[in-house]
Amino acid sequence: MKIVVLTLIAGLAMPLGATLAAVERIRPFWLENELRHAVIAFGGGALLAAVALVLVPEGMHGLPPWAVVASFVSGSLLFMLLDMRLAANDTQLSQLVAMLSDFVPEALALGAAFTFSESAGLLMAGIIALQNMPEGFNAYREIMASTDYRRLPIIGAFVLMALLGPIAGLTGYAFLAEYPRVISCIMLFAAGGILYIIFQDIAPQARLKNHWAPPLGASAGFLLGVVGKMLTGA
Repeated sequence: MKIVVLTLIAGLAMPLGATLAAVERIRPFWLENELRHAVIAFGGGALLAAVALVLVPEGMHGLPPWAVVASFVSGSLLFMLLDMRLAANDTQLSQLVAMLSDFVPEALALGAAFTFSESAGLLMAGIIALQNMPEGFNAYREIMASTDYRRLPIIGAFVLMALLGPIAGLTGYAFLAEYPRVISCIMLFAAGGILYIIFQDIAPQARLKNHWAPPLGASAGFLLGVVGKMLTGA
C-alpha cells in the first residue's frame, strides 16, 4: 500500500507542474521569458542528475560490460528514431518523452527497493517528485506550444500518467525484485534515451540569447539530484 501511495504522490507532481505552467502571463514579459527558459534548464539538469546519479550507477550493478553498452546504446538509438518520427510529424514532445522515460524506470526501481529498504524507498519517492514537477511544467508548455489541445485535457492526461507510478512500483515490487538485472537493463536503456533527448532537444531550448541566468537552472537541477543522492546515503 505504501508503494502505491508514494509512487502516486511522486507522479502527481507532474500535473502539479503542469498546473503551475498553466498560469497566464507573468509581467513583465522579459521575466516570464527568462523564467520559462530557466525552468527548462532546471528540468534538463534534474534529468541529467537522474542519469548520472541514479539510472547509470544503479543500472551498472551486476551487469557485464557488453550488457551495459547494449542497453544504453539501444535506448539512445530508439529515442533517436522516436525523435525523428515526431519531427517528421512536426510534433514537439521531447519533454514529455523524457519525463515519462525518467519516471517509469525510477518507479520500478522504487518498488524493488522497498523489498530491502523502506527508508530508501521513501527518499527515492521524494526525489522523483521533486524531479517530476519541473518536468511537468516544461512538458505542459511544450504541448501547448506545439498542439491545439486545451489546458484541462492536458492536465487530465498528466493525472492519468501519474497512475503509471503505482503500476510500475507494484511491478518492481512483485515481479522484478528477484530479477535485478532486468531492472538494471531498463534503467540503462532509459538513461541512454534521456541523455540523447537532453542534448538533442532540451539543452538547445534552454538557451536564451543575450541572457546568462537561465543556464544556472541546469546547475540547480543537477544539484537537486546530488543532494537527493546524498540523502539516500547511496
